[in-house]
Amino acid sequence: MDTRDPDLDRFDSRRPTVYASEGVVATSQPLAAEAGRELLREGGNAFDAAVATAAALNVVEPTSTGLGGDVFAMFRTADGEVGAMRASGGAPEGATRERVREAVADGDDSVDPAEAEMPVHGPHAVTVPGTARGWEATVQEYGRRTLADALQPAIRYATDGYPVTEVVAAQWEHGEDLFTDDHAREAYLFGGHSPSVGQTVRLPALGETMERIAEEGADVVYEGDIAEAIAEEVQAKGGFMTVDDLAGFEVEWPEPLSTTYNGVEVFELGPHNQGQVALEALNIAEETGAGDHPYDTPERVHAFAEALKVAFHDGHHYITDPDYEDVMALHEKSYARERAALVGEEALTDVDVGTPGAVGEDADTVLLTVADSEGNVVSYINSRYMGFGSGLVAGETGIALQNRGASFSLNPEDPNRLEPGKRPFHTLVPGLAHFGADAGRADWAAFGVMGGYMQPQGHLQTLANIIDYDMPVQAALDAPRWRYREDGALAIEDRFPRGVAPKLARKGHEVRVEPPLQFGGAQLARYDEGNLSGATEPRKDGQVAPY
Repeated sequence: MDTRDPDLDRFDSRRPTVYASEGVVATSQPLAAEAGRELLREGGNAFDAAVATAAALNVVEPTSTGLGGDVFAMFRTADGEVGAMRASGGAPEGATRERVREAVADGDDSVDPAEAEMPVHGPHAVTVPGTARGWEATVQEYGRRTLADALQPAIRYATDGYPVTEVVAAQWEHGEDLFTDDHAREAYLFGGHSPSVGQTVRLPALGETMERIAEEGADVVYEGDIAEAIAEEVQAKGGFMTVDDLAGFEVEWPEPLSTTYNGVEVFELGPHNQGQVALEALNIAEETGAGDHPYDTPERVHAFAEALKVAFHDGHHYITDPDYEDVMALHEKSYARERAALVGEEALTDVDVGTPGAVGEDADTVLLTVADSEGNVVSYINSRYMGFGSGLVAGETGIALQNRGASFSLNPEDPNRLEPGKRPFHTLVPGLAHFGADAGRADWAAFGVMGGYMQPQGHLQTLANIIDYDMPVQAALDAPRWRYREDGALAIEDRFPRGVAPKLARKGHEVRVEPPLQFGGAQLARYDEGNLSGATEPRKDGQVAPY
């Protein structure tokens, strides 16, 4: 078997929606889900469980997340507060476009600095990581346990070891080529190789760093010797990050953006994330009546996909850090009414679905959702952007640094252009839905779909499956998906009914079949007047842990 693309279709198990009375934790790795449940059993709430699960994912799914990345949350608290958390750092203050161009061209006579492009890996792709302070802020503001409590399961997995699951083993292989320094290879490779399925591995350096954070707090990552190790690693490779860049990082609590879709209130993160793409797509789909088409028809796929295509064109060309440039209110229904006029019977061919020059179409992410019996629901999303990130590991800390800066452009005319301190366009979008909005019910779901540009596409499809087609939440995640590709093709899973693909092609879509791992990783946890339920992604190693 080629583990780089595991044949997940050979697993055909029936998986129903999971129900519980005290709490549910849904995520892409069973041991991480268990870590969240452990915190619930110890008296923690959904926020404590979210941080415990996220920390465990840093260890048991290190291919998609880490302390060197960013974290975001959407949540509804037991007392009815709807909020968001953003822990995402910006470019170093010394990282001007001119300096990065010169550094990229340095030593390569074939590259003209004026034509240099933002590198995908290496020191210039590293932005300030937000994860540690994001975790700490979450438990301090909304949790009942300490950060040290939440980190204990992750520390145990890192020091005692755990067996690697099938999807994670496949994702780990790219580390063999990405990691070149001895300390990076020692931290994440074993005899120079990635682990095989079922192999027990330990990550002692990462475990020791988490122990330090548990004992000293998140500041050790931003102001102490760990911060020095991060800055030294980036500078040694030619980058510009300093300890001052790290020390100046602060967690934000932005107001969520929202819309309604066929009676359901949907909340997303605003710029610099791509939440507006999901909201605009929902508005256009509602305006055009996309959900009125019978489910197993090409007309349904076409209507929703075209709504998404228009939203991608707008969002991925205008969304940027709002501290540096104003961003249009793409999520408003009045704007969607204008844009819905573009959607017709034939596929649009003159819109782009990617950010100019960006490389995040298939970026890697972890998502977890938690709901507890008090009514707290949390969607929590953590990522380094592309797998293990930049390829840099900070000294002996075990912290692999993200390459989120690869999303920047060196074109001064691009809204997402690199500027000192600026945050790059971010694919991560945790979601929240109030299904009881019309009826005045406390029926809330935390949800999300991992995977670069698949994220808003997955939000649209998952919500429509539940709202328009009355699917149970697990069935909504199981259903076959489509996704627009950056090259304009419409990719579908091969589980679509016979005849859908050729009929879509006759509407002008360039249709191709892709394997399950290309269609994201969804998770959902729901609180409905005290009734808890959860669903997880069949395209991952996911599990719902009930309590």
